[in-house]
Amino acid sequence: MMIQDRLFPATGMPDRNWWHALWPDPDGVIKVLDIKPGMTVVDLGCGYGYFTAAIARRVEPGRVVGFDLDPEMLEQAQAACEGMANCNWLPGDAMELSRLLGAPADYVLIANTFHGVPDKTALAREVAMALKPGGRFAVVNWHPLPREETTVLDQPRGPSTELRMSPEQTRAVVEPAGFTLETLIELPPYHYGAIFVHAN
Repeated sequence: MMIQDRLFPATGMPDRNWWHALWPDPDGVIKVLDIKPGMTVVDLGCGYGYFTAAIARRVEPGRVVGFDLDPEMLEQAQAACEGMANCNWLPGDAMELSRLLGAPADYVLIANTFHGVPDKTALAREVAMALKPGGRFAVVNWHPLPREETTVLDQPRGPSTELRMSPEQTRAVVEPAGFTLETLIELPPYHYGAIFVHAN
């Protein structure tokens, strides 16, 4: 099976310029998501490594695992984290995370990708198996605004309107995997962060 066939639909990677325009302070985002020093964090679908680098700075002496299906993305993420000794890289399918990870993590972050997951509750169950007892799963999602209203650098950005999920919709598919919503954070201008804790 070609990698393209296994990618989550509607999660194409935009160019870097608009990441910076949309997220001018990645370190601040990681801090408000309650990622703490000493944690082991998985950046699931890490893409260019924009948040991976911020996580690495935040968790030291802990570590971050950049996880992505696309080897080219992982190469770019590695370049973004050059010189950081607490980054590990793992290619693979998100639905095999717990097996590939080896040792459980404290925290799994999925940013800007969850809307494209075909079976969201199944992925949440996989994340649960990859977490330590009491571990956290954070989903950063676009608010369900019409796409034409979510402009970055003067162009509509993000997934199609019908793919966007409200916090309530995200909660409805994650909590059946054994999670409880702990915190809901606004991430202006267009996103929210839902942080779930697993009662395992």
